[in-house]
This record gives sequence, C-alpha cells and structure tokens, in this order.
Amino acid sequence: MKHRSLVLLGMTFICAAVFSWAVGGGQSLDEKVRNFLDAHRRSWRDMNVPEPDGKILYDLVLKNNYKKALEIGTSTGHSGIWIAWALSKTGGKLITVEIDEYRHQEAVANFKEAGLSDYIDARLADAHEFVPKLAGPFDFVFCDADKEWYKNYLIAVLPKLEVGGCFVGHNVSGRGWGGTGEFYDYAKSLPNLETTLDPGSRSGISISYKRKD
Repeated sequence: MKHRSLVLLGMTFICAAVFSWAVGGGQSLDEKVRNFLDAHRRSWRDMNVPEPDGKILYDLVLKNNYKKALEIGTSTGHSGIWIAWALSKTGGKLITVEIDEYRHQEAVANFKEAGLSDYIDARLADAHEFVPKLAGPFDFVFCDADKEWYKNYLIAVLPKLEVGGCFVGHNVSGRGWGGTGEFYDYAKSLPNLETTLDPGSRSGISISYKRKD
C-alpha cells in the first residue's frame, strides 16, 4: 500500500507538471523572455538602452546576486526586462519609475508579454519626488533618467543602498556627456564608493559599488 501511494503521488506531480506546461504554452520563462527580446530587437526606441548595455545590467545582477533593485527611468521597458530577467533567477524584484504615461503603459505591456510582470513593480510618477520617498533598502540601482539630476538621485538613494550594492548610471562619461560630468566627479569623490566606467559599453555606463556606510 505504501508503494502504491508513492506511485500515485508521483503520478499526481507529473500530471500537475504536464498541466502547468500545457497552460504555459510549453515555454519556460527563459524561452519566453528570449523569444520576446528576439522579436523586439529592432524596435527599441524612446531612450531605451541598447542590447549590449542590457546584457551588462543582467550580468551585474546575476554576478552579485542582487535582489532589491530600483530603476529610475523605465522608458518602454528594455532595460527593465534585462534587470527583471536576472532578478527572476536571484529571487528578487524591481521597482521602476517613469514620468511619461505613454512610455509607462507601453512598458507595462512589454513586461507582461515578456512574462516578467511578477518581478516588476512599475510606477507612473515623477522620480524627483518619488525616489527620495522610497524606503529601501536597495542593492542595485540603475539610473537612466534626466542626466542633470543624476547627482541628486545618487544623494537620495545612497543612504538606502546596501554595502556591496551598486549604483549604475547610463550615458555617463568622464567628459560629461549630457550633463553627467558633475555626477561622475561627485561619485568618484565619495570615499565609500568605488566608481568606474564599464569598458564594454559604447553608451557610457558608470558603476559605483558601495564599499562602506
């Protein structure tokens, strides 16, 4: 009887797995995200990051096992998809904020189509007001919003950034592209941050690791 019960239990699990596979269309999450990214590869505009930069974000989250992520500037969701895809593997979640209603709605639709909605809390808000009010803590912050405000965003989130976490800025250069020079110089001056420019990004990605409080 005990053997028969184990067999029946095993069959129940198999049936449940088959049902889940059928309901999900036979796709794993990885397959669904890859298919989505492949289908939309040439359609990312509206200030989205290029694919190589998305991969850098994905690798940063995975390599450091980050779980509590914030994105400042959703656009229509390309960077958020790469971040959330990595978070789906670490057991984390992303809060992302966008001020433009059209871009926000487009991003929400993209997150759903990619199968990543459960890993993303997408907010429609003014980041100037929204970000300072967030309680945190965070271990990963990606900033791709108004460039002249990068320094202010860093000041707002740095007390909420965990030691070992990082603040990533997009379109940043030591030469100050788009008004980011002040931010970069400020980040480099902070003794508790280790700030470098990623050599693999043509767009300019700064990575600031928080080494102590």
